[in-house]
Amino acid sequence: MQETPPLVVDVDGTLTGPDQAVAPRAMTVLAEWPAPVVVATGKAFPFPVALCQFVGIEPCVIAENGGVVFVGESDELVFGGDPEAVDAFVAAYRERGHTLGWGDVDLANRWRETEIAVSLDQPRAPLDELAETHGLTVIDTGYAYHVKSPGVDKGTGLRAVAEELGHEPEDFLAVGDSINDVATFELAGESVAVANADEHAAAAADRRTDAQYAAGFLEAVEPYR
Repeated sequence: MQETPPLVVDVDGTLTGPDQAVAPRAMTVLAEWPAPVVVATGKAFPFPVALCQFVGIEPCVIAENGGVVFVGESDELVFGGDPEAVDAFVAAYRERGHTLGWGDVDLANRWRETEIAVSLDQPRAPLDELAETHGLTVIDTGYAYHVKSPGVDKGTGLRAVAEELGHEPEDFLAVGDSINDVATFELAGESVAVANADEHAAAAADRRTDAQYAAGFLEAVEPYR
């Protein structure tokens, strides 16, 4: 068995099945991992913090695709991007008669602070147009369109976390499935895409698992267990 590296891991599509439920076996791996674990997600900050607490590990998270970074060990909380530009984008988007697509009780964005998530059933063209107008960018993670500041991503989050923990980004094993994981894949010493990964993550990874979703995560970390 190889020495266990620090781990940076995506949630949706990586720790979950297609139903977005975190697999119990994946939670066990995180709980037993002997090195630091960083949960890196496009979801709003409370979601990965809650996951860490329910798993029983120190909260160490990259949320909102790098827009929010928290290291519980040192109580360090950092925000990135341009929230004012995102607010202006949302106002202009709604003025055109569009909605974010999540209904009146918008749990996808209720606690979001640095970017906005738009349902995939909404039209893409106005998102791109208005994002460019406000100096923002749009990424499709397979679960939502994320309208965010350029230059802020999971990679910038990993750099911040690694520095706070006294590691280099290349010390980490990264596991993920989507275009928003490419930035961590490019920095980590080893990167693994699960079999359901999109073309961007698959191309950027050092290796790809045979199994999909959480079973793929278990396969990815097996050499270190």
